[in-house]
Amino acid sequence: MATQDARLLGLPVHLRAGGEPAGYVALILHAHLPYVRHPENEEQLEEEWFFEALTETYLPLLNMLLRLRDEGVPFQLSMSLTPPLLAMLEDELLIERYVRRLERLVELSEREVERTRFHPQLAPLARLYRELFRHTRTVFVDRYRRRLVPWFRSLQESGHLEILASAATHGYLPLMDLYPEAVRAQIEVGLESYRRAFGNLPTSFWLPECGYTPVADVLLARAGVRATFLESHGLLFGTPRPRYAVYAPVYSPSGLACFGRDWESSKQVWSADEGYPGDPVYREFYRDIGWELDFDYLRPYLKGNFRHPLGIKYHRVTARGSEEKELYDPVAARERAAVHAGNFMFNRERQIEYLRTRMERPPVVLAPYDAELFGHWWFEGPLFLEYFLRKTAFDQVTIATITPTAYLEHHRQLQVVTPSVSSWGYKGYHEVWLEGANDWMYRHLHHATERMIEWANRAAPPGPTAAVANGTGNPPATANYAGTPDQKPLLERALNQAARELLLAQASDWAFILKTGTMVEYARRRFGQHLNHLYRLLSMVEAGAIDEDYVRRLEDQDRVFPWLDYRVYQTAGLPAGLQYRSFTERTTGGPYLLPARSSPPAGSLHAATPG
Repeated sequence: MATQDARLLGLPVHLRAGGEPAGYVALILHAHLPYVRHPENEEQLEEEWFFEALTETYLPLLNMLLRLRDEGVPFQLSMSLTPPLLAMLEDELLIERYVRRLERLVELSEREVERTRFHPQLAPLARLYRELFRHTRTVFVDRYRRRLVPWFRSLQESGHLEILASAATHGYLPLMDLYPEAVRAQIEVGLESYRRAFGNLPTSFWLPECGYTPVADVLLARAGVRATFLESHGLLFGTPRPRYAVYAPVYSPSGLACFGRDWESSKQVWSADEGYPGDPVYREFYRDIGWELDFDYLRPYLKGNFRHPLGIKYHRVTARGSEEKELYDPVAARERAAVHAGNFMFNRERQIEYLRTRMERPPVVLAPYDAELFGHWWFEGPLFLEYFLRKTAFDQVTIATITPTAYLEHHRQLQVVTPSVSSWGYKGYHEVWLEGANDWMYRHLHHATERMIEWANRAAPPGPTAAVANGTGNPPATANYAGTPDQKPLLERALNQAARELLLAQASDWAFILKTGTMVEYARRRFGQHLNHLYRLLSMVEAGAIDEDYVRRLEDQDRVFPWLDYRVYQTAGLPAGLQYRSFTERTTGGPYLLPARSSPPAGSLHAATPG
């Protein structure tokens, strides 16, 4: 089948027939985990974050999407796969450990079947988990051959899934824009990671935490990105106020299409009080046998000799706030997921019918969620999504699912609005990542960023930015360092590793963990280790005495982005309005002067997407 014909399989049924629905729902699943890899310690508890998400979210979602495609169900969905997650999905060490973890869970579930064999309600639940873990291992090893990325790529190539790019290590960009070089590094390394995984450059870019800043806007547009996504008030507080609120994208002055999050559809799923996941029949997340059964019985399956969740949960939500939990009924939960999917579809139909009477174009309801909500936090979440996609395809004619790129292809005339700085964090701005528990981090990040920019500018010859080994033609570093000529390759390795350590330190996850108070010791240790590695590497470079064994050890330990070129931190190549004359002006100077651009006046409409 030709590529164009294959893509039709994923289009909404209305578009395949040449028509158009009243409006669209653009579902986005944001899949992200911090980069956690500890070759020195297989018992590192934090690697469980990745293993749990694989078992409970990424594999169930992939299974579901492929099943719908294979059955000919027309749907479109978007999903971001962040660079740290992509790196872990392709890491042989982590994948081998994951398979061993699955085998231990199969063994534990078999012991649970034996332990509960005389209990009329627990016994079938134990068998359910045994089959779940057995099936997960079989599918992962035998069908997917331990590699999920090619299968996600195939869904994109068939037109069912749009995969979004994101920043290199999920750095929170609004708190970096004092240093546009750092924002550009996060963006360009993220784009290159995407290109290497999926064979092309992306159309759309997920801003970590929906953190919008004008600096990132300019740099994304300059990099060729067409679209990004904002929290509702990022558009609603824009200038001028958008004509269609959040129900049509707008162009920023730089030509970047900005979609706004719909609060109504988000609340129905996210809300702790009103959201579907809190229904009494759904599985209770917090009642896990890892916390409840005898420690000696569980010891062979626990990491680090600590209690932690093992993924076997026998209870349902029952009543919020109550410690008394009844046993889980998977049949009732499945039926409730179908009811909720129908309710979600009904609400989107009524919402879009109302909006269509007040708009000159089909509205688009942007519904973004953390991917890990579906399966990990909300066990029935993948079922809910599957039912919604099936019902939307066959049970109504008012709405259709769509991807951002597909919407822009059919609706290119957009209002020009200057968005507002915003995020989808608590209170809508930066408080989660900048408050009493984590504000101390930023003076260290600022100093480390200045050192990295200084060395990138000093050691690399002037010229175009060399973000990655991507054929830019920039020569290797040859001047302004203290080492001898035979150290040039080692010098580059040390500086590349220093850039890698800075990117890892910039991950927004560490500040988030410190704010929420979970795994605080680990977050502080990781943050400090990456900065210490950076400073030691730069000190070696400055002294002209680089310890190759130390560099090699870090390259093996923190091996994300093995193709990284430290020159991504060069000031050269930034738009003129984003450059400061000195570091002093960065901390004492006035506001940014964004580069002048030939764009229509605010409030006007483009005739077509900017090139």
